[in-house]
Amino acid sequence: MKTLYFVTAGATDATRASVPLHIAVNGSVEAGHETAVVLAGDGTELLSEETASRLEGVGVPPVRELLAKLLEHAVPVYV
Repeated sequence: MKTLYFVTAGATDATRASVPLHIAVNGSVEAGHETAVVLAGDGTELLSEETASRLEGVGVPPVRELLAKLLEHAVPVYV
């Protein structure tokens, strides 16, 4: 199965920004699906190391950990 996740929220809503990343790396990738992520609109704020390192949503791992796991599994990220 191929899955594409869109991240459109940024620093103002850490939980909304984290959920697609969380489902991508801890759901689809773990299930063996071919997965990619698109950062659009405010989601592009996650490209800033400063922003990504401080964002922590409610009930999901910190963005820095999710992005590291995306890199670890070579998941394509499009901007």
